[in-house]
Amino acid sequence: MTVEELIVHGKKYLHSMEAKMLLANVLECDPLYLINILDNVIEDEKIEKYKKLIEARINNKPLQYILGTTNFYGLELTVNENVLIPRFETEELVENTILLIEKVFPDSKNLNILDLCCGSGAIGLVIKKKLPHVNVTMSDISKNALEIASLNSKKLGLETKIIESDLFQNIDNKFDVIISNPPYIGDDEKIDDIVSKNEPPLALYGGPCGLDFYERILKDIKYYLHDKFIISFEIGCTQREAVLNIANKYLKNIEIITKKDLSGKDRMIFIVRK
Repeated sequence: MTVEELIVHGKKYLHSMEAKMLLANVLECDPLYLINILDNVIEDEKIEKYKKLIEARINNKPLQYILGTTNFYGLELTVNENVLIPRFETEELVENTILLIEKVFPDSKNLNILDLCCGSGAIGLVIKKKLPHVNVTMSDISKNALEIASLNSKKLGLETKIIESDLFQNIDNKFDVIISNPPYIGDDEKIDDIVSKNEPPLALYGGPCGLDFYERILKDIKYYLHDKFIISFEIGCTQREAVLNIANKYLKNIEIITKKDLSGKDRMIFIVRK
């Protein structure tokens, strides 16, 4: 079969772009390059691999896991079933956090920043890319997730410190900024099958109401912060008031800023002491 015939075959089952992305993955080329090799005959081994990828996608495996990569804030990150696939909402969290850092810490050199529950390292690596002079630590309880975070750090040439830790258990430094996208889905909350059947439960579920990690983090966070600090959280769209109450229970003399995402949902909380 030729490249053109394989694209036609893929389009019977998938959106045209997905079919081309999967074929390009097999042929190890850019999807845009396929138009230049439409008449090329592809060997049987690669045809079979392409068909297996199509089958995986038909069976609702996320495209990012099939390809092994995803784009997050302009960075190409390796991802697999051991880490969450970074979302657009988390890009907004990172963007707003960087803007807040530049406001609260105008001379942002040598800041110490902790990406707590880092997963693939998406958050910490973007911050390090955008603010090269800060010191970024990334931590997670999952050794498998940290292997991906370390791989991404090395692949992108971004120097970070990586710690295996159940929240603050193995953390012994203080930070100017702590940012986290913790597990916040309620244990019995209904979510899309493509998420629940593919992405790691350890990174998804946060107790009966999805609030357990905010409680655990905010209960101890003061011991790991300098006097002047920023805390940045991604939250579930119904959790704003609950997380605000937890923050006010454990922290004093703070300013709390909440922001909506581009779809108008409450998705970000920033806790600041200037």
